[in-house]
Amino acid sequence: MNFSLIGIGATMALSAVGSGIGAGVAGMAAIGAWKKCFALNKPAPFMLVAFVGAPLTQTVYGFILMNALRAAIGKLDPGLILGIGIFGGLAMGVSAWYQGKAGACAADAFAETGKGFGNYIMVIGLIETVALFIMVFMLGVIG
Repeated sequence: MNFSLIGIGATMALSAVGSGIGAGVAGMAAIGAWKKCFALNKPAPFMLVAFVGAPLTQTVYGFILMNALRAAIGKLDPGLILGIGIFGGLAMGVSAWYQGKAGACAADAFAETGKGFGNYIMVIGLIETVALFIMVFMLGVIG
């Protein structure tokens, strides 16, 4: 069995699962926030879509890491490729999941107050940084 292929697939799958969960959580909160706005005859801020879409970038990072791992077959130990794939994908996926949770809170707060968008985006950006660090550090391990 080629464990490298499991690691390559895990990178993409785990980062995408996190993105799906994160976007789903933020999306549910945005829908609820819009519903509140509609019920109160307030304008529903389109900007909530930014909070919903933020976790999707981790899928792109997973794709980049997956391609680097695929190119490393035959150059790196299969166990290393497996480990990088699983743990790198998992770390990016968890980052996306929690980015979605922060986006959910941000959607609720922004829809209610109409204030703080820049602050909320900064928090989401900090969570995004974890996924970027993981991708870059794992690419460094691959060489």
